[in-house]
Amino acid sequence: MEMLCTLRSTTESQRQALFKAPEALEPFLEDEEDFGDAKGVAFLELDIGEAWHGLQYLLTGTAWEGKPPLDFLVRGGEDVGDIPSDEGTARVFDAASVKALAEALKQVSVDSLRERFEPAKLQAEDIYPGTWDEEEELEEDVDPLEELLSYFVELQKFTAAVAQRGLCMLVHIG
Repeated sequence: MEMLCTLRSTTESQRQALFKAPEALEPFLEDEEDFGDAKGVAFLELDIGEAWHGLQYLLTGTAWEGKPPLDFLVRGGEDVGDIPSDEGTARVFDAASVKALAEALKQVSVDSLRERFEPAKLQAEDIYPGTWDEEEELEEDVDPLEELLSYFVELQKFTAAVAQRGLCMLVHIG
């Protein structure tokens, strides 16, 4: 089963509604539920696909730990939704947390992430998707490091935009 990551802005009222109605998470993610919040209809969304775990490792140097707020892809925020733990996770971050995250990401340089990238270590740490040292990945003209760095830049832009609008954020992996 693929584990893909999507980040989405939410309003504070949508964040609260997700706590009260965990069964509404899937319709919310599929744009079928906005909890009657007109402001929330104009949401921002970023799909980072399978890159989430590689980014977690580059940002924190660990697979599942790290210091907040840079560990946000796998930790932090508050759990929402009815998702069995073996099928993924969904967590929401309030607006203050998003602002702190955007500031922290702004301080991270692409060069520092580039220095941390070691395919053998990512493979040894079992960083998803687990294909860091496989030759066929390189044959597809996709450089795994450049792909991660590209997603990182998009992540910086996304969190900055969400923070600037004073919104909350949902991180969904599943």
